[in-house]
Amino acid sequence: MQISMTINGTDVTREIEPRVLLVHFIRDDLRLTGTHWGCDTTNCGTCVVLMDGQPVKSCTVLAAMADGHTITTVEGLANGATLDPVQQGFMEEHGLQCGFCTPGMMLTARALLDHNPHPEPLEIREAISGQICRCTGYATIVRSIQWAAEHPAGAAAQTTEKEVHA
Repeated sequence: MQISMTINGTDVTREIEPRVLLVHFIRDDLRLTGTHWGCDTTNCGTCVVLMDGQPVKSCTVLAAMADGHTITTVEGLANGATLDPVQQGFMEEHGLQCGFCTPGMMLTARALLDHNPHPEPLEIREAISGQICRCTGYATIVRSIQWAAEHPAGAAAQTTEKEVHA
């Protein structure tokens, strides 16, 4: 069957087997390997991508179900060489350890901040409750998302622009 979708701003059309999972379509057909494949049961959250801005666990979504939708993977968060504030926050606050859960965490965080730009720590913990990190106690992940909330997209560009004109 033929499917078409927008992935990270690029229109994609491919012939696929109807039973192909979105995670395998993204990784194997499109070679976007930032989306990780962990459990196949929706328990770990490493496979989270955004479908029309909402986090979905791509290990239980058929690629055919994404037909006509907009998908964002971790590769689509940055704007060229400019990191998304969530990505920058994970760097600044050491929110990643081994990195296996990080793409899913970042995309879940981006969806949270898009809907709630100033979440409380408890709201952050609730939003990432479907993600498993085997390396941390989540404190650095929560701090990373708080950092991103305090440094929204465009804030860095505005600061740089002010410094240039000073």
